[in-house]
Amino acid sequence: MRNKIGIITRGSLLDGVEMTLDAAESVEDIKAGRFVVVEGDKHDFFSLITDIRLDATSDEVLRHPPGRDDEVLRKVLQGTATFATVSLRPMLMMASGEATLSDKAVGEPQPVKTVPAHFSLVADATEEDVARIFGSETADGRFFNLGSPLDMDSAVCLNLNRFVERSNGIFGKTGTGKTFLTRLVLSGIIKSRKAVNLVFDMHNEYGHKGMKETGTGQSSFVKGLKQIFPDDVAIFSLDPESSRQRRSPVDHEVVLYADQIEVEDVLPLQGELALHATAMESAYVLRAHFGKAWLRTLVGMNAEQLEQFSRDSGAHIASLMALQRKLSRLKSFPFIKMEPMGRGQTDVLERFLTYLDSGEKSKHVVLEFGRQTSMLAYLLVANILTRRIHDHYLRRSEAYFATQNPADQPRQLVITIEEAHKFLNPAAAKQTIFGIIAREMRKYYVSLLVVDQRPSGIDEEVMSQLGTKIVALLNDEKDINAVLTGVSGAAGLRSVLASLDSKQQALVLGHAVPMPVVVRTRAYDEQFYRDMGGPVAAAATPEARHAAALAAVHDLF
Repeated sequence: MRNKIGIITRGSLLDGVEMTLDAAESVEDIKAGRFVVVEGDKHDFFSLITDIRLDATSDEVLRHPPGRDDEVLRKVLQGTATFATVSLRPMLMMASGEATLSDKAVGEPQPVKTVPAHFSLVADATEEDVARIFGSETADGRFFNLGSPLDMDSAVCLNLNRFVERSNGIFGKTGTGKTFLTRLVLSGIIKSRKAVNLVFDMHNEYGHKGMKETGTGQSSFVKGLKQIFPDDVAIFSLDPESSRQRRSPVDHEVVLYADQIEVEDVLPLQGELALHATAMESAYVLRAHFGKAWLRTLVGMNAEQLEQFSRDSGAHIASLMALQRKLSRLKSFPFIKMEPMGRGQTDVLERFLTYLDSGEKSKHVVLEFGRQTSMLAYLLVANILTRRIHDHYLRRSEAYFATQNPADQPRQLVITIEEAHKFLNPAAAKQTIFGIIAREMRKYYVSLLVVDQRPSGIDEEVMSQLGTKIVALLNDEKDINAVLTGVSGAAGLRSVLASLDSKQQALVLGHAVPMPVVVRTRAYDEQFYRDMGGPVAAAATPEARHAAALAAVHDLF
């Protein structure tokens, strides 16, 4: 039985509807983002509270208000001369009545195409209502519990089948828990086996363990994906020394050779290195002359050799010198070797692809950057690896389309990138691999999970391609406008976003949920570890259990 909180008094299909709050309800208990149901004559309208306003039947009441101690007069006026008006945004409608619940064709939620009648009752949504709209966690892993609606304990679930098939975004200003939200979602994907993940872990927060947003001491640490899923996650590190100091077990150390770096890998670095367009033209000239050895040849040239090459090739000498000076910075990275890869040395790029695309034996990969947290290192490595993944999945997908053999079908891949605006700003999105993936790679089994605090810095076309957005608190008006671009009823959702708590609350909207909803996000705690780790831990190999035991011993010291 639903708890009645008011009645509908006015509204429109375009602007939403308004309810007058019941006199028995305290206006201070009504919160923007709350999930309610309008009980129409023929339909239930599942709605969000978007605004709250205080009204009065006469201005005279407001000119001569009762005193603070005049409790009796205040109660007399409340609900008669003074009242609260609550704005609602109907998001879905469903045929009402018990008879429709057993008829899926009739009982499926539909887009809102009408409005409820005057004086329709408005009630709090029940646990059954939430389950009917958002589904419930089942053994097949289709639905994942992300949290609960405001003032409720019911589960709001993401449809992971729909989530992994398109690129998605997690946004929020610094300190609002974007990392925890991302870990929740990645854990759901790993447990459900709906996709394989590649995480560019710039700040070492996803692999073995991470820091809480607040707190100090041992209790300030939380488990990373490797601890929760020891047999399903592999950690690669650009800085193994840092990993050892943090007592973070590493599966593989990353070493890249100069001959593996292509001109297209350097293109996204133009802004970071302040390279002029003519310098990049010189890079193409170098590649035409020296092939794969273009980079190590360039950084090894002296002034006389540069001048000779300029005369021979027609490349501008000043551009060559600028390109050499800027790209010589790459020699300072310990994970880059300015030498050809020798016989018998590990091709780490091939190893990444083997982990990610081995069918049921695929593993989720977390790439830790350790102390190599400069934006230059992050942009370079992420671009190098993702370009190879793009080419690999393109070939694999085309082979599958040709054979139509299920054994040839690639496993869905989700690439998680932080500081996404560096890759997807309007200038970069049109020429970098990340922009191509966001716009075109859905049919080739690759999608992005972009994590950023400044969504306004991301290209509008890319933002429009994001299927699902999970948005924590944002204050900047440009950022709010960016995440709501193309969203129906954006005006009402703008006020909902502005009223979110700074911790553990998020607005979820888009392809993987039937309607926008504000959730109190699930706690990332021991109970969550148990919920995620049960069946996976049981399937762990002896080697994984041994590694987990060693990690636990390290943590004690």
